[in-house]
Amino acid sequence: MGEWFKKLFENVKRLWDKWSLVQKIILCVIVGVVILGIIVLLSVSASPTMVPVIDAPIRDVDTQDRIITRINNEGIRTSVSGSGVIMVPDETTAQRMRSILIREDLIPQGTDPWAIFDRDRWTITDFERNVNLQRAITQMVTEHIKALDDIDDANVTLVIPKQELFTVDQNPVSASVIITPKPGSDITENRKKIEGIQKILKFAVGGLKDENIVITDQRGLILNDSTGTADMDRLGLIEKGNKMIRNLESQYRAAILSSLQSIFGSDRVRDLNIKIEMDLSRQNVNTEEFFPVTLKPRTPGLSYDDSEMAPSITRSKTTSSTSWKGTGFNPEGPSGVEGQTPPAFRDMSNLYGEVTQETLVDNEEINKRIIQEERTPSIDRITVSANIDGVWSIRRDEEGKQIITNGSLEREYTPVSAEDLRAATAFVQDAIGYSASRGDSVTIQSIPIDRSSQFAAEDAKILKEKQFQLFLLFAVIGLMLLLTGFLIFRIISRGIERRRRLEEEERARREQELRDTALIHAEEEDTQEVMSVEERTRLELQENIANIAKEHPEDVASLIRTWLLDE
Repeated sequence: MGEWFKKLFENVKRLWDKWSLVQKIILCVIVGVVILGIIVLLSVSASPTMVPVIDAPIRDVDTQDRIITRINNEGIRTSVSGSGVIMVPDETTAQRMRSILIREDLIPQGTDPWAIFDRDRWTITDFERNVNLQRAITQMVTEHIKALDDIDDANVTLVIPKQELFTVDQNPVSASVIITPKPGSDITENRKKIEGIQKILKFAVGGLKDENIVITDQRGLILNDSTGTADMDRLGLIEKGNKMIRNLESQYRAAILSSLQSIFGSDRVRDLNIKIEMDLSRQNVNTEEFFPVTLKPRTPGLSYDDSEMAPSITRSKTTSSTSWKGTGFNPEGPSGVEGQTPPAFRDMSNLYGEVTQETLVDNEEINKRIIQEERTPSIDRITVSANIDGVWSIRRDEEGKQIITNGSLEREYTPVSAEDLRAATAFVQDAIGYSASRGDSVTIQSIPIDRSSQFAAEDAKILKEKQFQLFLLFAVIGLMLLLTGFLIFRIISRGIERRRRLEEEERARREQELRDTALIHAEEEDTQEVMSVEERTRLELQENIANIAKEHPEDVASLIRTWLLDE
């Protein structure tokens, strides 16, 4: 085998060497195209196959968008074919999404239910075809119910009777479902999920009605029995109605309290209670009203009503009259037979009389109105109670100082005036739509609010301020005393320094006089003694120092004082 491959390789190499450049390029292109085709074929064959959610195409764009949005909410990738069929990645996902779409009424109207459970079955006889069809439907419905997140297992039994000739003899289609909920699922208490299972069954089986569907759990408890849920529904409606009343009360309270606080202050208006009584029942009322006819409407702009009304108007009128004069004659029939004349007329026989008869018939028309209305929940009565605190003011004496008794300020309470209370009452009445016929009530009072803790805090703050002011006063007095002592000490010390400076200046003056006297005596005696350089320098320094002392006596005194302190 190795020799064969070796010879094959040598033959290919020999042919390759014999080929021209164009032939080599053509071969490379052919090989590349073949490789590319293999890659494309493998990629296409390896791509996942999409499964339709609903076999029937959906032409309505809005319906298609709603279904795609609902599927995308579950985190599932979708695609739409050219014919309008919505596709998902696998069959399990398709079954789960069908259940969700049926439960949420997203299946388009007019969609053939059999398109959802489409399975082809080929049989020989009609009986086998019907049996296989029933088994296919049962299996498909079971798989759909099991695909729900809340179902761990399901067992479905369908009874589809044969078609009878007469409708009276036709037995209804029935279905029995036993479900096993997953741990932690609320499907046994959630009516909406149970109704979703019922919709799946009704879509799958034609002619199936709600009363012929029984859904139980693994313990045999019927889950779709709505006879016992009437009380629960009634309690739910009552709870919703009470919640609506509480929300309405909160809205009224927030609006009125905010308005009163903006007028009187948030600290003075704290308590506001609103109670709303509502009739939550729905009623259909038929009313027949009769009202007068308007002959002349009211003239616009007049201060009084000049309209003319009439209870009714005459549409037609009939008058008839009968007049007779002559002798009254009452026949009594054959002789010997008692006649049929009444006794009152019998007494008037053979008498002269006069009869006049008039008949008047009026056809009157009136205004009539028939009202058919449905009364929704309405407000029966509103009661409002509020409290507005008065104004507390601190009492002051004639000098304008605060009056303090037993360590606390004296305060005076001024209640809200009756006029302000009436204005606030009218304001609240307009805010709630007050109606006396409805029995509404608005009560606003001025009751003092307990402010003991607030007053205690204010008293403590004022006492602390007074203590701080007293401390500042004593501190200022001490500082002034300290400054006064320092000034006195400074004055005394400067006096002593001045006296010492004067003494030193006097001493220096005397020494200078002595030196000047000695120089004068020396010049007078014409002393031939030659002074040394050091003595001459010392004399010059002394003269300079004397001159500086004369010009700047204070600086010299400070210098001398420093020398003395150093020594």
